[in-house]
Amino acid sequence: MLDKKTMAVSSRLDPQAKTFLDQRTALGVRPVNELTVEAAREQAVRVARAMSGPAEPVARVDERLLPGPYGDIPVRIYLPARAESVPMLVYFHGGGWVVGNLETVDAFCRSMTNLARCTVVSVNYRHAPEHKFPLPVEDAYAATQWVATHAGTLGGNPARLAVGGTSAGGAQAAVVAQIARDRRGPQVACQLLIVPVTDHNFETTSYRENADGYGLTADAMRWYWSHYLHTAADGAQPYASPIRAASLRGLPPAVVVTAEFDPLRDEGEAYAARLRADGVPVVSKRYNGMVHQFLGSDSNAEIARMLRQALAD
Repeated sequence: MLDKKTMAVSSRLDPQAKTFLDQRTALGVRPVNELTVEAAREQAVRVARAMSGPAEPVARVDERLLPGPYGDIPVRIYLPARAESVPMLVYFHGGGWVVGNLETVDAFCRSMTNLARCTVVSVNYRHAPEHKFPLPVEDAYAATQWVATHAGTLGGNPARLAVGGTSAGGAQAAVVAQIARDRRGPQVACQLLIVPVTDHNFETTSYRENADGYGLTADAMRWYWSHYLHTAADGAQPYASPIRAASLRGLPPAVVVTAEFDPLRDEGEAYAARLRADGVPVVSKRYNGMVHQFLGSDSNAEIARMLRQALAD
């Protein structure tokens, strides 16, 4: 049940956000922290299928297994019309490193392929708790290396390569950008961070204000982190909490998207501020009235526009 403070805040919800929350209720969505891992994964796929609608057509979709340090990594590759030296987006799905897969983000990847006119490679990195930190990160980096090396066969331009993701996938993208800098390749032209996880920290104002009632809850995030990390001490490592890196200098330009009624709002905006302070060009956008899982046709078009501008010749 929402307390009085949360009820007062929720009156400022965007109608689209309220509709989204009402749909979740109608679908019987339960808090992940009350479910087993398998039940949470099944719920994520069921809800995504119910809320996505008909698949948006793209020019071509391929599925492959890429070589990784711990075994093959499944990816789904979306190609736009006239895929010749187009920008490329290596995309990492959300789901707290535990739930989510290629199916749960299929609609978004199709939308980005058409709106941003780019090749999108959606990466199904290994999931916790079976594969804890840093294995999912190493999968994400290995997939990015492969895409950069094989860009030409995918109709892409390796000089216009972006990494991106939503929520925990945003953390993956931010960390891959750091690893690529630290290991001297591949060259990343842009990082697209949508409502990203950037810090193992539950004490921000947005965590307190948006702890419950807006889809993603503080308890859910504690559940996700507990499955992802071996110990809480791992949360202090920069490749788990990218905001804790000693320096963000030399990272690629960033597009950072946050939502007003999201526990992760403050850490995403703090990461954007740190990037700017360290000399990294940043375009940031807060969607007022929106919740964590807010993406829709209007926001997708705006995010695609920001990505196109960041990857412009």
